[in-house]
Parts: sequence; C-alpha cells; structure tokens
Amino acid sequence: MSQQQNVSVGGVDVETLLRKQKSILKNLRARVADGNFTVKRIALLNGSTMTYVKNLMEIFLLQSGVAPIFYESEYNKFYEDAMFGNPELDQFEPDIVVIFTSVVNLSELPTVDDYAQSVESKLDREYQKFVDIWQNLDRKFHATLIQNNFDLPYEMPLGNLEAAAPFGLNRFVERLNERFAAYADAHDNFYIHDLHGLSARIGLDAWHNRAKYYAYKFAMSYECMPAVAFNIAKLIRALLGKSKKCLVLDLDNTLWGGVIADDGVDNLQIGHETPEAESFADFQRYVKALKRRGIILAVCSKNDADVAKSGFTHPDSILSVDDFAAFVANWEPKNVNIERIAAELNIGLDSLVFIDDNPVERAIVRENLPTVAVPEVDPNDVSSYIRSIELNGYFETVAISEDDRRRSEQYRERSARRHAATTFGNYDDFLRSLEMRAEIAPFRSVYFDRIAQLTNKTNQFNLTTRRCTRAEIETMANDARYVTLYGRLVDKFGDNGLVTVVVGERRGNELHIVLWLMSCRVLKRGLEDTMLDCLVTEARARGLDRLIGLYIPTSKNKMVEGMYEGMGFQRLSSTDAGVQWALDVEGYEPRGKFITVEGATA
Repeated sequence: MSQQQNVSVGGVDVETLLRKQKSILKNLRARVADGNFTVKRIALLNGSTMTYVKNLMEIFLLQSGVAPIFYESEYNKFYEDAMFGNPELDQFEPDIVVIFTSVVNLSELPTVDDYAQSVESKLDREYQKFVDIWQNLDRKFHATLIQNNFDLPYEMPLGNLEAAAPFGLNRFVERLNERFAAYADAHDNFYIHDLHGLSARIGLDAWHNRAKYYAYKFAMSYECMPAVAFNIAKLIRALLGKSKKCLVLDLDNTLWGGVIADDGVDNLQIGHETPEAESFADFQRYVKALKRRGIILAVCSKNDADVAKSGFTHPDSILSVDDFAAFVANWEPKNVNIERIAAELNIGLDSLVFIDDNPVERAIVRENLPTVAVPEVDPNDVSSYIRSIELNGYFETVAISEDDRRRSEQYRERSARRHAATTFGNYDDFLRSLEMRAEIAPFRSVYFDRIAQLTNKTNQFNLTTRRCTRAEIETMANDARYVTLYGRLVDKFGDNGLVTVVVGERRGNELHIVLWLMSCRVLKRGLEDTMLDCLVTEARARGLDRLIGLYIPTSKNKMVEGMYEGMGFQRLSSTDAGVQWALDVEGYEPRGKFITVEGATA
C-alpha cells in the first residue's frame, strides 16, 4: 500500500483525504458556482457500500473541473436497478453509469466438485448476467458505461492450484475478466475500470479487510478507497477530455545521467552498463511509449541548444531530437521557457506536465505557473519519474485513434508550415500554396471517439463550450433533428486529421448552432469559412430559412467573440446565457476561397 499512500491530487495526500474529506468537499463545491465546470450526471450501481468512494470521487472530479451529480443505488441493488429500474434512476437520466461490483458479488463461483463443463456453464451464466445488465442500461439510457473487472479473492483454499485447475477461483476470475475485456473491445461507449490491476498494485493483503466487509459491506479496506475513487475519477476525466496533453522534460539527470556540457556524450549514463544507466534507458523507453500513443513531448533545459541536442546522439539513447515537438534550451528561467513552449504548441498551460530532477526548478515552475502539473520526483530513484506520472494519472486515455498516433508528426508538420509562411509576403498566397483539401461530412461512427475528444479538449475556438460524451455524439448523429458535420484537413505538408466539428439543431424553420469548435492547430487557414459554406448548404437542403449562432463567453474563448459578426451574422440578443446571432440562408455567398471540399458535402 506504500505507493498508493503517496497518491495525491492537488497536493492532498491519502491520510488528509480520509481525515478531512468533508471539509475539502465543502470548499470545492463552493467553487462550482464561480468556475467553468463540466456538469455530468453519474449513476453508481453498487455491489457494496460506496458512499466514501463516491465522496472521494467527487473531490477528484471537482479538482479536474468536473462537477458530478450522483445517483447511488442501495446496497447490492446493482442488478435490480439495471434490469428493472426505479423511478428515481429513470428520472435521473445518467450521462455515465458506473457498475461497481467486485469479487464478493460473483454468485457462480466454482468448487472442487465441478467438472470442466460445469465450470464452463457457471462462467457463461455469470458473464451473461452482466451482458444483460449492460445491454439493458444501453437501451434505456444510451449512457457511457463503466464496469469494474474483478479483483482476486483473498482466500486460496487450493493454494497455487487456484491459478491452474479448471475449478480454481483465480483462474475463473481471470477468465471472466478476459470476457469483460473482449466485450469492451467489441462495444463502443463501454469501458473497463481495472479493479483487478489496482488491487494487484496495492496488494491483496492490504486490499481485503474481511472484518470491515462483514461489518460495513466495504468491498475493499477503507485505506484503499482513495486509490479506488481516484482510479475511477481519472477514467471519467479521460472520457471528458480532461487528461494532460504534453510532457515537458528536463535533460541532465532526467533523461540521462550526468551533465552533457561537463561530461560529454560518451560519459552520459544511459544504456545497460550500470544500474543507473539502465534506469535512464527505461525512463526514455517509457517516454517514447507515451509519444507513440499521442502525448506531445517537449524539452525545457538550461543549456546551449546544440550541446543539449548532442545528448541524443548517444548510441543507447532511445529518444531522438525528432521525437520532440518543441525543444527549448537556453539560460532563461524555466517558467518563462515553459510558457514559450505552450505558446509554440498553442495549448494551455494546464495541459502540461513538467518533470525535472532539480527541486528548485520544480518549485519555481509551481510558484509561477500554478496550472502546470509538477509532480515530486526522487532524483536518486529514476523509476520515481515513471511512478509520479502513473500515480497521478496525468495521461489516462480511453481510446487511441490514428490522429493520436500521428500527433507528434502533426506538430512537426505545423512547424514546417510556420516556416513556409515566412517566405511569402502575402498571406493569401501562402494559403493557396498549401493546396488544402477538406473532407467535410456528417458524423460517422469511426470518428465518434475523436469528435467527443475534441469537444472536451477544445477551449479557445469553441463557441458554446458544450462538452459531449461519445454517447451524446452518437445520439446526435442518429437524430434527424441535428445537422452534424466534421472536417478533416490535408495540405501539402501532411494530414492534420479531424480538426473541426459543427452541430446544428433544427427548431422550426431555423438551424440553431449548438456546437462549433476547431483545433487551434489549423487557425487562420479559412476552414471555418468552408464549414459555414457547408452548413448553409445543409440548411438549404432541409428547407430552413436561417442559422442561429450562439456565443457563450468563457475565460478561454475570447478569440471567437467576434466570429459570427465577421461572417455576416446579425446580432439578435445578449443575455447571461450568451450572445445570439442570425444569418439568412437566402442570398448567402460562399466564403471559402482556399480549400477544396471533398466528401458528402462537396
């Protein structure tokens, strides 16, 4: 349990959370009215007593900018609520449903009297019970479903045979977990909360407390509940696009052992020759894996740039200079350089995680850039660098798209575009030179995850700041009231991926724009004009007279404050709910000049 006791969110450790959770929760709830929080209705269908876990979940979610509204089933009523419902749950209409079951809720466990076929029948029945739950909840609510897999039982009456015999409890649980995983892989909008992995990391001796289960029906020990709550919260946070985007790294004694300017490339500690060298190689390997799944990498080092880059020429270096979307090495304060990195990548400071072995540098960045995540690490234990990232769940993900895999490449391509722009005296000529092509079409199921991701991550070019789950995206795509459009943009430098989304809702003879956002990496390319052209075309095809646009101002989207006016919309009203604009469809002249449209709206 020692590693889990170090889990903290917002600098609050486990002991403090357990001791002061009521006061912490009260203070966080007081901030909801003043902040920009994403409100989500979360139903907890519980197989054990979950009140403490729910309260801790709320703390972690509020710290992430998510304001949860909870429904909590009665003790061990998860099956009844899912299959038969009740008026309170039906009226609640959850956005997310968490089925919180554990090994104590399995009713078909095998015994030594069972032969292989009997064990198989029990496995089928247990699995089908949960499939019925999932399918019924999906039909009724079309909500995002999160299902626990199963921790191993504490009791092992067969000893090691539990893992091998057909009737072994451990083998049975592992096989059931594998079926759950296969279901998640085959079904959209269904996610596994890895209770099995979490309990293994903590250790079953610390995880199970049978006395507390008999007395209070706690599925795990009280001391483990913060880790459980955080594990679910970080999964929900990832579903809502609240995970971090970029890992900013120091170099000396962070990515390699030694000081490149003093020791030279040949004397750096990385590789297999010493335990220290191997630990740095493992950390680089871990960072490379993050990059492959879509995390942006950046360097922030106090060094001469050429000297700093030379470290990556070491024959055992896993990383290369090309792995970094931003590389800043100079002698300015690191907080200044981190702001420069965020500006260069065009992402918010709250998207960054900074790893540095030097406690003074960490303190300076924390003091000057409080929204940057700066975890504590132990420079004498390089594995703590990985552990600090893992335990804080900064880069939790629920899916990996092709756009995620190409993200670093896309940022390098953007750098090439910026360089090309400097060679043109006229910006229109530069845009023409890009030879841009856009695929613009109604939402497709293959893009539902990416579209939901965009709605939850995009802050600056986001006119209504509406946040959507994958289930909500799918609902709009299949509802005739909505006009849905996504946009992919390709140019001579490469594929930008799916970068813009517009949704209009038909109300009478008007199309109300309820969602319009675009990734900042394609700003000032004319894509918004092309999307408006396509939206007007879709409105005409449905016989609608005008578009109604809504701008809801936030602290981050001021850049689009005047967009509707610039596009020819007329101001209708301004209230606390936002500013409304109108555009007549009749007489509209297309605005897009630099992008060739392909796809359904061509």
